[in-house]
Amino acid sequence: MDKQNSYSIGTRGQKWGEAEKAQWLKVQTIKRSYQQEVVAKILPLSDRFQVDQYGSLSYNPSEYPLFVVKSKQWSEDKPTVLVTGGVHGYETSGVQGAIRFLETAAQAYLDRFNLVVAPCISPWGYETINRWNPNAVDPNRSFYQDSPAEESAAIMAYIAGLGVDITAHIDLHETTDTDNSEFRPALAARDAVEHTNWNIPDGFYLVGNTELPADAFQTAIIKSVEQVTHIAPADDAGKLIGVELSQFGVINYPTKALGLCIGFSDSVYATTTEVYPDSPQVDDENCILAQVAAITAGLDYILPLD
Repeated sequence: MDKQNSYSIGTRGQKWGEAEKAQWLKVQTIKRSYQQEVVAKILPLSDRFQVDQYGSLSYNPSEYPLFVVKSKQWSEDKPTVLVTGGVHGYETSGVQGAIRFLETAAQAYLDRFNLVVAPCISPWGYETINRWNPNAVDPNRSFYQDSPAEESAAIMAYIAGLGVDITAHIDLHETTDTDNSEFRPALAARDAVEHTNWNIPDGFYLVGNTELPADAFQTAIIKSVEQVTHIAPADDAGKLIGVELSQFGVINYPTKALGLCIGFSDSVYATTTEVYPDSPQVDDENCILAQVAAITAGLDYILPLD
């Protein structure tokens, strides 16, 4: 029997109730510091960018303030690009890649774009290395009206308040070995469904929007990132995480229907990056650089179209 169908919490065949969710929350522990590893890097950026606190998480408002870093010289004549990281807090390079982009590369694009970067949407998830929030809700399935995840609701409200169209949205993620060892088993137990393990892709790949795939945009990102790290090959069935390839290194999801982060912004150019940090071919720094390369490649693709 697959591990994801024999999780340690709950009764097989029964969806979790409040007791099971409380049991799950009780075993979660703080493993790293959001304040030290994220906030301490964001706040000094205020000398070059506008740093806005757009809320805080009710679980611990003083420890989990939510920040966006945006262009100081905002103009309605520039296209607006949204970069999000840490929707799944355990996906480290998404958070650190967004910050590294701000520290090293973003300045070069300020004349042509309004930049909005939310480096860590799920700080509790970052500290506990979790996909879910404390209520056992996945923020990256919760980007819709009346969201059950306050992490998702907060960033959607902030972006709506800007009153602008988002031309491009790049959401930074990872696919890790723990997707099969922990998170999919927990999902199967929570929802009382059967899951089959998928092969974890060894390498970088992208997830586009089925309804607006922006194929050339995705291609440009893949070509840039492959100069930094390896691109995930398809499995023996010609798929990545159970989905047919739309092109080398790219699959598409119905992002809005699934409540994914890139779906809420209705961007013409939208992609979710997926880095594989458990590959023997990479290290933490390589994963961060791959995320930065994805962002800059996306911006470079849009520049001549602006």
